[in-house]
Amino acid sequence: MFQKLFSLREHNTTVQTEVVAGLTTFLAMAYIVFVNPNILSTTGMDKGAVIVSTCLAAAFGCFVMAFWANWPVGMAPGMGLNAFFAFTVVQGMGWTWQAALGAVFISGCIFVLLTLTGVRRWIVEAIPESLQVAIPAGIGLFLGLIALKSAGVVVKNDATFVAMGDLHDKSVLFAVIGFFTIVSLDYFKIRGSILLGILAVTALGVGFDPNVQMPYEFTSLPPSIAPTFMQLDVAQAWSKGIFNVVLVFVLVEIFDATGVLTGVARRAGLLSRTNGINRALSADSVAILGGSALGTSSTTAYIESLAGIQAGGRTGLTALTIGVLFLCALFFAPVITVVPAYATAPALVYVAGLMLSELSHVKWEDVTEAIPAALTVFAMPFTFSIANGLAFGFISYTTLKLFTGQWRDVHPAAWLIAILFMTRFIFLGGH
Repeated sequence: MFQKLFSLREHNTTVQTEVVAGLTTFLAMAYIVFVNPNILSTTGMDKGAVIVSTCLAAAFGCFVMAFWANWPVGMAPGMGLNAFFAFTVVQGMGWTWQAALGAVFISGCIFVLLTLTGVRRWIVEAIPESLQVAIPAGIGLFLGLIALKSAGVVVKNDATFVAMGDLHDKSVLFAVIGFFTIVSLDYFKIRGSILLGILAVTALGVGFDPNVQMPYEFTSLPPSIAPTFMQLDVAQAWSKGIFNVVLVFVLVEIFDATGVLTGVARRAGLLSRTNGINRALSADSVAILGGSALGTSSTTAYIESLAGIQAGGRTGLTALTIGVLFLCALFFAPVITVVPAYATAPALVYVAGLMLSELSHVKWEDVTEAIPAALTVFAMPFTFSIANGLAFGFISYTTLKLFTGQWRDVHPAAWLIAILFMTRFIFLGGH
């Protein structure tokens, strides 16, 4: 059956290899089951329901990737996109989480359309490399700031805007321990280093923090998904978010997912497969629609899939295994709800640090490339908005190319995005 579905022999792999690869990738990305509910629950969403929607959205995305694209890629709600959803759209702009889900759905529809028509590839190929690498780096700094705040390392200060928190506080100490645990485990190539770090800090919390209590049972039937299922408000999102929210979701989804898929495909030697990349691109765009209906932020391909590919994963059976494991995680909701915010904060800081490595690809010798990249990175954490970072980057890039006589080198897609962002600032100001 598996040979017929996934053409195992043609890809020089076996069922055992694919299952082990799926387990490897799952251990590398299972932290999202803890992190995503902690982030989205800050918007008022029911944490138990978000646990279920996270697992179901991940499983759905993995199954689509498995059966449609036959690629060994794990899917789940994306880091960065969930932060934009919670901290910028809901908390920063005052949207309801229902409207934010509606924006995710609209972005998914646009994403599918752009993928099917080939516009997605056109946009990605047109955006300068300096901005493509600045976007994940800026999101990394943004995530790092949020994580340090969640851990209590960074606190609000009226005089200096931010200041150092109380380093004697248990939550801060535990978060620091978790961070060094994750980095050390990763250095020694221990699989699931992020997940192990989260579990270690949670164990410290259970042992020494009275606010963290172990559940009476480790497994149970999944919580109800009713509080988030089909709660998206498309009408409200459409009425006020097409420029300042939907556009950002689409752009981040394009760069994030496409970059991961092409990188994974190159590593696994999958680019030669007939229609493989097109089907993979279609699969990840369809997964966004399913996730928004279930009640979570945008679903995307995970770079952690490289762990499974390194273990030998080459077909959709790897993705199928990942999806099944996410479904199994549904029955461990009592344990997941115990995980405190300061246990997931070290994972965010770690991921943020990895994302900053993209800056090595910026052409620093060319100021018309370097300065827009730097503005993109600066603006995201300093304005607490991924949208503003994208806007600063595209507007400054096209403007500098125009003023230096290099406007012919700018692709029409870059001009289009810059104009859309300028229109947003003109009509919506900083909101």
